Amino acid sequence: MADLTFVYGAMGCGKTTELMRMYENHKRRGFRPFIIKPSEDTKAPGISSRLGVEMAADLVSTPDMDLVFELHSQRIDIVLVDEAQFLTPQQVTQLYSIAHGDRPIPVICYGLRSDFRTNSFPGSLRLFELADVFTEIPTLCKCGRKATFNIRYKNGVPTTIGDQVAIEGDEAVYDVMCGTCRARLML
Repeated sequence: MADLTFVYGAMGCGKTTELMRMYENHKRRGFRPFIIKPSEDTKAPGISSRLGVEMAADLVSTPDMDLVFELHSQRIDIVLVDEAQFLTPQQVTQLYSIAHGDRPIPVICYGLRSDFRTNSFPGSLRLFELADVFTEIPTLCKCGRKATFNIRYKNGVPTTIGDQVAIEGDEAVYDVMCGTCRARLML
């Protein structure tokens, strides 16, 4: 039996590093992992972790792409999706059908729970609605508590204004915080 799994956490918690570890683990054991990266992630041509490690993606998906169609003829044993918050709700539904179809393939999606305004990304929301398994990867706030929120800074000032997607380094700088520190910062 295969599952649709959502591995989530705040920025910088190690989601992409964990995806890379999972990929290498499957590859070493003779399985055929397949990496999907949404085109909205423009940080690198493939996937890249904050540790400086990069890996090629097997498929860069666009919002209008049908993932069932793209994967149906592939010989794969597991699907790994980086930056899954950028998937459309329809694509998450497609991944669910891949995990639960006639030829079930495990699908593990790695992504953010919410944006810098604390709003869900459409892809993340659909993952919370459909996923069979949830795993949170914790990271720390500067105060030592578990960080659950992403904070965007513009010109050194925290903001809740702007497009939902602004890739770090391009237009924005991000940090993570616990709820208490975020509430104090945003007052």
